[in-house]
Amino acid sequence: MSSPAGPPAGVLPTPPYTSPLSPTHDQVVVLYVTVVYAVVIFGIWNIPGARTLINPLKLFTIGWHELCHIIAAILTGGTIVSVTIDPYLGGATLVEGGKPSIILPAGYIGSTIFGGVFILGGFDTLVAKILSFVLGLGLVTPLVLVRDKLTMLLTLLYEGLLVGFWFVGHAQALRWYCLFVGVMNVFFVVWDIADDKFFRKANDSDCTQFHIMCPRMSAHFWACVWLIFEVGVCIAFLFIGLVSFKLSTEDMDVEAANFLPT
Repeated sequence: MSSPAGPPAGVLPTPPYTSPLSPTHDQVVVLYVTVVYAVVIFGIWNIPGARTLINPLKLFTIGWHELCHIIAAILTGGTIVSVTIDPYLGGATLVEGGKPSIILPAGYIGSTIFGGVFILGGFDTLVAKILSFVLGLGLVTPLVLVRDKLTMLLTLLYEGLLVGFWFVGHAQALRWYCLFVGVMNVFFVVWDIADDKFFRKANDSDCTQFHIMCPRMSAHFWACVWLIFEVGVCIAFLFIGLVSFKLSTEDMDVEAANFLPT
């Protein structure tokens, strides 16, 4: 007997099962670029001269980190004494009162989750467009505390790139801008420790502050703890991106055009 060559007439074949975590071609590119960005940022952040070129993005990252400390301090009854946001000195928030056990970790936790949200912008143009408004405001806000003329000029350049990317490939370029910012924020502990060890910045890293608060645990121990946390959060947001944003580039263009066409 010969077996039937196909399903009975009128019955459609069942499509093969595809896992929600199976990346599309475009998503595979996002995953690779995320790894490349982490390596590139580490290099630029620690190369004298080159690190100056990313001062506006450093200020944005440091500024959000310090804002998380400030919010935690206020919510726990603390009083803000002073705030420093500087591309060369780093960030510092001096607080009287409040609960240090909540205020101190708020910086790394806030930076990591905030960066994870921006990583989602790398998966979808509409998300990147929305986040670009946050980035645009966040780039200029730290200038209230900065008087370095080169940093001010660079900030105008980065703002110009942000606006210009709206018109590159129907705002597809914004995805890679947001992804870069996301990786920079997610792995803030790496840059924070690097500034401590390589450039001896005036303001200690939070890992050093954790060591001061808990002397039995070294700053290196805390760096490992927070690095594991940040890697875990990064992976979690990458999974969210894989599951939630399956549109092709063409479909993303159509969706994003309904928000603000470019």
